[in-house]
Amino acid sequence: MDITTVIGIFSGGALVFVAIFLGGGVGVFLNLRSVMITLGGTVAATLINYRLPDVIGLFTVVKKAFFHSSSSPPEMIRILVRFAEKARREGILSLEGEVEKVGDNFLKNGIQLAVDGTEPALIRDILSTEIAFLEERHKLGQNIFRSMGIYAPAFGMSGTLIGLIQMLRTLDDPSSIGPGMAVALITTFYGVLLSNLLFLPLAGKLKTRSEEEILIKQLIIEGIVSIQSGDNPRMVEDRLKVFLAPKLRKGTFRRLYGGVEDEREERQR
Repeated sequence: MDITTVIGIFSGGALVFVAIFLGGGVGVFLNLRSVMITLGGTVAATLINYRLPDVIGLFTVVKKAFFHSSSSPPEMIRILVRFAEKARREGILSLEGEVEKVGDNFLKNGIQLAVDGTEPALIRDILSTEIAFLEERHKLGQNIFRSMGIYAPAFGMSGTLIGLIQMLRTLDDPSSIGPGMAVALITTFYGVLLSNLLFLPLAGKLKTRSEEEILIKQLIIEGIVSIQSGDNPRMVEDRLKVFLAPKLRKGTFRRLYGGVEDEREERQR
């Protein structure tokens, strides 16, 4: 679970709640009509803009903001260097037994293509196409949340206008102006809160998750193509380390192939 997402949402909501409580009570900020206008209007506009299956699919998309199970780039480099060492020592067909042990379907498909003797250029083309469509699917979820982040404040303002119109009809009663104005502004508050604490941050987190996943998949492509081309594990590792930030390239993990060679040299001495 991504604890930062959970902490961000709950801490932000808690701070707003405490600030409201210290200011005089929570009851005045609870209004069913405001919820209906702001949240209901946002959902309605989203349904107009997107297909129903895409909107329903948001429940699955949201899990990626809270749960992240893919390997980190250093971990994936370790796996690919190990595969390169095995292919170098036993031949690329030896990786066929490793395919079933791989949990990442993208890596599994790529290794299978390499084992089947597919040309490196074709492997790159097939896997790059898969990444392109993956990126488009990810953008859909991001765009839906981004749209909701735009709609929520707009419907909040619409609710405020509705409240002001209703309030202006009762100007002959000065005692109703204050409470009426408060209710009118609550819808704007709901819209701003939903947009800036939930919808837009979730869109941003999904974008970050997508970029991380695409980076790993691009790293996998380079690793598989390098293995298929017969590069030695040391070269595979150096080729893949360019995907890491400079500060992570040293000391992140030991050279698997180099470590094995060093041990062999020690034995020979």
